[in-house]
Amino acid sequence: MLRHEFQPGRLIAGTALVAAAVIYGGDAGGAWETPWFVMVPLVVGGLCLAGAVGAVTGQVRRRGRPAPEGADADGHARTTGG
Repeated sequence: MLRHEFQPGRLIAGTALVAAAVIYGGDAGGAWETPWFVMVPLVVGGLCLAGAVGAVTGQVRRRGRPAPEGADADGHARTTGG
């Protein structure tokens, strides 16, 4: 049983930040030499990709959800004239 809904944007953001941490840790530990400018595109690119995936996921979930009772086709509440 799932305790929460799957959010792929957060998975991508977490993966990008863990990858950055591993690269930084390897550089700090002396395992390899990483230039400073490698981290910026990795973190920024990962967060931008996560944001795009999150936006697409939100749109897909909104489109698949039925409209609440008493709402029009766009999901807005119907009002009576008067």
